Amino acid sequence: MKKVLFISSTGGHLNELMQLKPIFNKYDYYIITEKDKSTISLKNEYKNRISYLLYGTRKNIFTYIFKYVFNCFKSLFLYIKIHPKYIVTTGTHTAVPICYIGKLFGSKIIFIETFANKNTKTLSGKIIYPISNLFIVQWEEMLKLYPKAILGGSIY
Repeated sequence: MKKVLFISSTGGHLNELMQLKPIFNKYDYYIITEKDKSTISLKNEYKNRISYLLYGTRKNIFTYIFKYVFNCFKSLFLYIKIHPKYIVTTGTHTAVPICYIGKLFGSKIIFIETFANKNTKTLSGKIIYPISNLFIVQWEEMLKLYPKAILGGSIY
């Protein structure tokens, strides 16, 4: 079975990523998300197939920088531990470091741009688009912004 890493931040991005749950068992899968009160219970369901990064927002830039640097190092550790053939993400800052680490070590990067954006690029989309092997948008309008993307339609 191919190793696939599914990664996203919490909230709507994780909600979108979890729409892919029906295909998890077709792969040797692993999940990474941020640890907060809304995600801690996922450990009960996914046991040793889930890991957490520090939760952080850019609202407090000082602590965010330290958390982001820590998450970069933890992402490297987790990548080496998992060594996935594919990385699938619905984005935000949580996924960016591991996507670049994965690209460096030969993983295929699959990015699904969020359903929440119909006419503007996300920051993580802008950053991961150049290295993605497959970039999926959920709105036809987004094909103008990401010409190499494919239209996947709504993930919901």
